[in-house]
Amino acid sequence: MGTIAKTALKNLNRQKKRSFLLGGAIAFGIMIVTLINGFAGAFLGNISSNLAGLFSGHVFVEGVEKSASNKPISVIRDDAPILAAAATAGLDSNTILRRSGADATIVFSGKRTSQSLISADFASDSYLAKHLSLKAGKYEDLSKPGSLVLSEKIAKKIKAEVGDKVLVQLKTINGQNNVGELTLRGLTYDMGIFSNMLAYADKTVLNELLALGPNEYTMFGVLLGDLKETEKAATALTAALKAQGTPIFELKSEEAKGSAGASATTGMGSRYAKLAKLAKQESWAGTKYRVFTINDMISQIEEIVRVINTVSLVILVVLFLIIMIGISNTFRMVMYERIREIGTIRSLGMQRPAVLRLFLLEAIFLAAGGAVAGFLVSGLIMLILSLFDFGTGTFFSLFMKNGHLSFFVPPATAIGNFLIVLALSILAAFFPARRASRLDPAVALRTTK
Repeated sequence: MGTIAKTALKNLNRQKKRSFLLGGAIAFGIMIVTLINGFAGAFLGNISSNLAGLFSGHVFVEGVEKSASNKPISVIRDDAPILAAAATAGLDSNTILRRSGADATIVFSGKRTSQSLISADFASDSYLAKHLSLKAGKYEDLSKPGSLVLSEKIAKKIKAEVGDKVLVQLKTINGQNNVGELTLRGLTYDMGIFSNMLAYADKTVLNELLALGPNEYTMFGVLLGDLKETEKAATALTAALKAQGTPIFELKSEEAKGSAGASATTGMGSRYAKLAKLAKQESWAGTKYRVFTINDMISQIEEIVRVINTVSLVILVVLFLIIMIGISNTFRMVMYERIREIGTIRSLGMQRPAVLRLFLLEAIFLAAGGAVAGFLVSGLIMLILSLFDFGTGTFFSLFMKNGHLSFFVPPATAIGNFLIVLALSILAAFFPARRASRLDPAVALRTTK
């Protein structure tokens, strides 16, 4: 086998230009697909991390009460049970953020738009001060009473500018209509699909509009140092709440199946949607809590990542189906060029299986060499791209890590791509190789070119 392998390598070296072109085509295909996979691999992690900062957490707890009309009300009046459970679960109290949220309608100069609002204490929220990039307005001005921060896209939609007073229409936690006034003091960069989801309002004013007390809020958030620990932390917090006797919403085993990971949090089947459904169906007294994660809030992003990975796989297969034609034609030419050579080695005692292995090993070495080169080139390109600082003040910064492009290729994906390339290359070379192995030595020796 060793001799055949050495011979296969020598044969590839004999036709350097041909081997280089075929190997280069394989390397190009691997490079393109690896770059796509690398971007998709980091895409979800980056956007989860960035949105966790803007949404104020990786793991969340909501308190739910039932109104007199048996409708669920989202409110946390006393967070002592949650704090105790967080300590038991080993969560750092310094990473806890308290927010109130509301779906509102912003009205200005006869124009209106739907907007999700998140409360913020701009004067004391050091975390938001670090992560909120303003395109217009000054962060220090946000500490003034009644401040509002909208995205540039939303402000343009209602034709509002920094300094304008806008009306905010929303429902209190009890379902009553309420109207208030806020002053637009900051504009964030356009956040695309997230523009209607992320806007910040003065905590005091928003709480009053929601009919919440000064120390009440709707969502308890915990920021983690490692995004990968999100589901583990959520499980630990849920277990701690349950152990201390705090009422919590729990999914049945068949409903919760797979929901411990991001892959199960898609669309209406997400954990949050299921927990919200339970809140409508069940009855209880006092406050009952539900635990969910940032994964539940970005389920649509997961779908995008899955589409990107599927597209990259299709691109890989299409590219290599084209390359297979080149490999197959090349090996047919090689067989024709080496007819007398094949006849010689067959007459010297080399068996048909050995001839077949010789040609297939050439294809394997060609594919492996091209694939490795493709991985190396894509790695170099990713390294160079990651050095550029694109800044944190644009919508695209949501998909980056601190303003830099980042890439992550899951090992299983890289190995899978390599095996696909190897299998397709062997398949392309198999039929010409089999034909070569079946040549009659005497006929081959008599053949003239």
